[in-house]
Amino acid sequence: MEEQEREISYADPPASDSEVVVVVNPSRVRPPLGVVLATVLYCAELLNAAVLCSSYHRTDDEHWLGFTITFMLLPAVLIQMTLIFIHRDVGRDRPLVLLLHLLLLGPIIRCFDALMVYFQAGRKEEPYVTITRKIYLKRGQGTRTECEVSRSERILATHRNAFKRTTVIQAFLGSTPQLTLQLYATIQEKYILPIRLTLMIITKISIIYGALVCSVLAIQIRYDDYKVRFRPSAYLCMILWRGLEITTRITALVLMSTALTHWVILVGMANLIFFFFLPWAEFWAKKGSLAKDVEKNFSKLGTVVVLCLFTLLYACINVFCWSAVQLDLSHGELIDRKQRWDRLAIYYSARFVENLLLITLWYFFKSDFYDLFRQNVHDCLRRICCCRGTGQDQRHTRKMAPSYSTAATMVLMPDEPQEPLDPQNLNSDTDQQETAILDDITQYA
Repeated sequence: MEEQEREISYADPPASDSEVVVVVNPSRVRPPLGVVLATVLYCAELLNAAVLCSSYHRTDDEHWLGFTITFMLLPAVLIQMTLIFIHRDVGRDRPLVLLLHLLLLGPIIRCFDALMVYFQAGRKEEPYVTITRKIYLKRGQGTRTECEVSRSERILATHRNAFKRTTVIQAFLGSTPQLTLQLYATIQEKYILPIRLTLMIITKISIIYGALVCSVLAIQIRYDDYKVRFRPSAYLCMILWRGLEITTRITALVLMSTALTHWVILVGMANLIFFFFLPWAEFWAKKGSLAKDVEKNFSKLGTVVVLCLFTLLYACINVFCWSAVQLDLSHGELIDRKQRWDRLAIYYSARFVENLLLITLWYFFKSDFYDLFRQNVHDCLRRICCCRGTGQDQRHTRKMAPSYSTAATMVLMPDEPQEPLDPQNLNSDTDQQETAILDDITQYA
């Protein structure tokens, strides 16, 4: 039975209970395009960052080298831990997979595994292993539907969920600080390396894709009981909003760093610490207990470590953009599904004031980069005006008709003894010629 689906929004009324429809023939297995894209972005950023590190090492740029390596390895290590945690490979006998994860090549082997499962799916009939229940909306009426999920679909769903998490980690723990660092390095060194420009382009794509995945995940978590589909216009709106929001934030931080470097580090750390301890403060205020459904095989210390890493990701997201979800460490899902509009308004109001304050401080304490940029633009415009003025004079001279009064005339004169040149007169003539040239340039400018 085919249902015509539509998107849902926050204003949609809750679906009413209706009869259950069992879908005997589920839809065709979708290709894991998100897994492939996440793997390509991970490999491209890792390779470009490694090449840029070698360039910094050759030029003895120790500061740029250290920060670039940090923002390259930190998300890579966390991505390996996330993939191992989601796929539960710790207690399984898979030494090759664990070895590739130690070599930071885990996403590659996971991507090949997902592609192999996709291409082998449908060749032989598979018994379903689970049933999913979702609510399909049609003309405002909700229909509860049960769909049989085969083994291949379940494996691909696990891969998709894992790579959605790794994409967010890569975007906000690696790509965003990496882009901020490389923009700051470009302004300080006043020239653009080709490999650095390539890395900045890749990180920008990774940030936009990660922010898009973060927004989609937030909606899917809040409406877990619904089958949510998005139109292309919805994706475009989310890309534009998230892209402009993160770009504005990075621009404010980079401009501030060119004027007050140490103070911008203080601002970034203050934001990170505040958003990191905010969920824990709410957890202690509620006097709740830690969620026990994080992982059954984990001890209490292991659960705390996982929750700290999860809170770190939440804090890094909120440093650059709105996370769209609220953490609840006492809840089993760790997510508060209620939309807190008051927090949304407070966040964007405070972020607007902070960005405005950072740009104002940069304007009053700006470095010589802005003066150098303005001087270069002024020199460029002056040369353009001079070239235009010289070209107009040449065209005007060519258009003038030749006449006897202005034509050159050869006259034979008797030879006279030449007097030696006076050096002082020669210098004065040269100065007068230079003064006349400068006056002409000023007049045309």
